[in-house]
Amino acid sequence: MTLPCDSVITRSVWSYNLESEFELIRSVIALYPFISMDTEFPGVVFQSHPSFRQPQNNYAVMKANVDIMHLIQVGLTLSDSNGNLPTFGTSNRFIWEFNFCEFDVTQHPHAPHSIALLQRQGMDFEKNRKFGVSSVRFAELMMLSGLLCNNNIQRITFHGAYDFGYMVKILSQRFFYMQPFLPTNLCDFLQLVKFFFGYRVYDVKHLIKFCPYLHGGLDKVYDSLGLDNSGRRSHHAGSDSLVTLHVFNKIKTLYFHTQFNLPKHAGFLYGLEIIIAN
Repeated sequence: MTLPCDSVITRSVWSYNLESEFELIRSVIALYPFISMDTEFPGVVFQSHPSFRQPQNNYAVMKANVDIMHLIQVGLTLSDSNGNLPTFGTSNRFIWEFNFCEFDVTQHPHAPHSIALLQRQGMDFEKNRKFGVSSVRFAELMMLSGLLCNNNIQRITFHGAYDFGYMVKILSQRFFYMQPFLPTNLCDFLQLVKFFFGYRVYDVKHLIKFCPYLHGGLDKVYDSLGLDNSGRRSHHAGSDSLVTLHVFNKIKTLYFHTQFNLPKHAGFLYGLEIIIAN
């Protein structure tokens, strides 16, 4: 089921309602095991050279960026196998958007054009600083929620290397007492992705390489598929996670509809395409 974005309610999560929102997620996770994820972060400071865009080099650039920057938002959309979202006994359907407190635009590294874009889209960095979620507490509640280390869950992202990069950074810092840096080696990073998120990870940006006439970013692919764009809040993590789910479900129906087509693409992250070993 593909719902217009304006018919879905985004549950904004701050420090004051973090625990109660994770309680809701814990109560429905068994019924909605398809989880689409998106993150917002302060852009990309270090760029890769076009001649060196191989997986290990791409990872080194991603690591350099993630190591020095902070998460701003995480969006989660939970669904069942038919694309239905949680309702909690009402006619409304819900997704989640977690707002983090660590990033300070006046002090921390960032790409100015990325920050300007997020501000144009309504991002309030001062509000995040005052009322946002601690990434340490978020990591703790993630582990207790059933969202992690759960082989029943399928994960969906779009160009998800940075999404998993930031998540692995905060999770490994909390649970393995590592410094807040990603591993030096790409294979070690992918093993941490597998440990926390399992191997049924689907990156839609990787999948569209096998879909004729589809290319570009999330908005372009969404429009190319003719999906309903009403109420779309681009560059908000909650809305982008919902759109990623819609795109995944549509291309699954159009291009990966047999039993064996999709699973062979599990575990590949676009740009870091070494499979996450089972």
